[in-house]
Amino acid sequence: MPHHDSVPPTSRPGPRRRPVFTAAALAGVCLTAAGCAGDGGPEPGAAAGTATRPAASPAPPSPASSPSPSPRQSSAAAPGPSAGSTSSRPLPRGPLTGRTVVIDPGHNPGNRDHTREINSQVDIGTGRKECDTTGTSTNAGYAEARFTLDVSRRLRTLLEEQGAKVVLTQDGDRAFGPCVDERARIGNGAKADAVVSVHADGSATGNRGFHVILPAAVKGGEADTAKIVAPSRELGVRIAGNFVRVTGSAPSNYIGGGTGLDTRDDLGGLNLSTVPKVFIECGNMRDPEDAALLTSAGWRQKAALGVAEGIGSYLKR
Repeated sequence: MPHHDSVPPTSRPGPRRRPVFTAAALAGVCLTAAGCAGDGGPEPGAAAGTATRPAASPAPPSPASSPSPSPRQSSAAAPGPSAGSTSSRPLPRGPLTGRTVVIDPGHNPGNRDHTREINSQVDIGTGRKECDTTGTSTNAGYAEARFTLDVSRRLRTLLEEQGAKVVLTQDGDRAFGPCVDERARIGNGAKADAVVSVHADGSATGNRGFHVILPAAVKGGEADTAKIVAPSRELGVRIAGNFVRVTGSAPSNYIGGGTGLDTRDDLGGLNLSTVPKVFIECGNMRDPEDAALLTSAGWRQKAALGVAEGIGSYLKR
């Protein structure tokens, strides 16, 4: 996900990353975190504000790579500011009844046709960055924006089955975006109990695995993450542990020192959040082995389940 608001810069100094767990420890999170077991249901760095990964070139739809159809998908007209997209069907009662989760599918397939709009600058509290970017793609052309929307829809279904109210920041229902500042506002406006931004990386061949990006302590302009740093880390640790367990994927071998965790202070989507929020980079689209997973519908379902069980573990703790 080559976007300025999600690309983890590997060239940044070590203190930005805070190793806490080994891969084995992450896999063992479900053995130690209350309610985790059986909950049921980053590219080498770019300068700030610069997207260096290749623009996504969506491939023709195929059974293995097309996002799941959504009854809410409509025309290119954008919804009102900070509205998000919610289900209209009644929710069952379950262990997550009364909880609100915001899922943020990274990028938008239409971004590539709206370069002027997504290159416009927005305030991220500590400075200004582009509204959004196109995202990356596999070498065969499967776009990150399609991946993120597919996984997010699967994740919504899993969470709604447990009674959670789920809001998507976009559901293929707007021409581009939303911008990173609006993505944060949607979570804030929903008073979400947890927000997860879904992405996939676009790093070099041989760089494999997932990582979860956590907010650093940031204060400046509209940004003040003091109240969300600790709960966001708890959310991220539980997602990472469950992601290992459910998907079998290892933590990133190029970001986070083997912990599967990376702390950043340059992402508007995190800086402007007032509710617990993390990003997850599910794998590296530019590595053939990771790409084979990311383009598999079966693996994407596992990815959604791993994230859902991490969120459920966090909310039921």
